[in-house]
Amino acid sequence: MSRKIFPKAFLIGCDKKSEWMLDWFLKNYKFHANETKLVFADFGVSQRKATMIDNNSLFVARLQMDMAGCPKTWFMKPEAMWFAPIEKCIWLDIDIEIKANIDDMFDHLVPNKLCMVEDKPWSKRSGEIWHNSGVVGFIHKPKILKDWAVTTKEGKHGQVGDQEVLHAMLNPITQITHIHDLPREYNILRLDVQHDDYKGPIKCMHWTGQKGKVKIKELINA
Repeated sequence: MSRKIFPKAFLIGCDKKSEWMLDWFLKNYKFHANETKLVFADFGVSQRKATMIDNNSLFVARLQMDMAGCPKTWFMKPEAMWFAPIEKCIWLDIDIEIKANIDDMFDHLVPNKLCMVEDKPWSKRSGEIWHNSGVVGFIHKPKILKDWAVTTKEGKHGQVGDQEVLHAMLNPITQITHIHDLPREYNILRLDVQHDDYKGPIKCMHWTGQKGKVKIKELINA
């Protein structure tokens, strides 16, 4: 596949452990007539999945990520975003159920910031403003993205995930400087609907955590 720079694309990725969700993600993405092409960050999928991706017309590139010394796959997410050959890019976790056409999400991106949805459940429970890293949009490569990628990959942060690393890097002022809020419907979290009784529109349903993966298996088998 080509390594040229793409004007606009969604970026997704997984490893061998989580590749079982990929076909489900793509089925939902295609069902809602999304036309934006995909770039795949390969964190170590099986050869069978790699071949499928290389031969699937939805994908325009597959990035082979260097996982040496990386304890957890999600610590490579920011680096995949940084190296992705995409001018207007939106990262999507593959445990997201696409429930609508989301091509218009690119209309909400702004320069020099990471565009994310507030993590309402975490904000409510922690008393601080959190943003969920399951959906991250940006134009070109804002400096905060590079800083996030470097800090996360270094592994000296003591955090459990990439989202926690980003939150720890920012204070309430720098958060405003570096993060732009996307409309909530682009990343509705499992806790939003299962615990906080969210009733609004849903374009991306994010089945987080182990309970979310159980739900995805139920949806696959339904």
